[in-house]
Amino acid sequence: MEVLTDFPERLEPGTQVFVGEEHRALQVESARPHNEGMLIKFEGVQTPDAAGRYRNQLVYVTSADRPALPEGQYYEHQILGFSVVDDDSKEALGTLSEIMHTGANDIYVVARQDGSELLLPVIASVVLEIDGSQRTIRVHLLPGLVDDERA
Repeated sequence: MEVLTDFPERLEPGTQVFVGEEHRALQVESARPHNEGMLIKFEGVQTPDAAGRYRNQLVYVTSADRPALPEGQYYEHQILGFSVVDDDSKEALGTLSEIMHTGANDIYVVARQDGSELLLPVIASVVLEIDGSQRTIRVHLLPGLVDDERA
């Protein structure tokens, strides 16, 4: 299994997971590191042919089974839909609609009222604060991030 979580330790024997788009419930029988991923055996899946039906499918856990993050950190799905606000003008720039993962840093895609998108690098000098209680992301717009006629 290719591991996409920051918390692979939660894939221990007895953990219930949900596999594929239909979210089929399965129990982890055993798990161990292997190369860049893990070898996982599900309870009741005894043959390679039976295991093959789960190949190339995503494996999920419930929200309740997610580890708590430190104060001020959020899972991506928790901040999608937050209002993005300019630190200088205090005006809403739009809504966080997507997070793109690049080699250097992530990019916040902000859906603007006029239908356009604003791309913001997720770096400390741009993303200043995420306020979960207010559902806002306060940003500083560096020169060149926004067309002057739309700013």
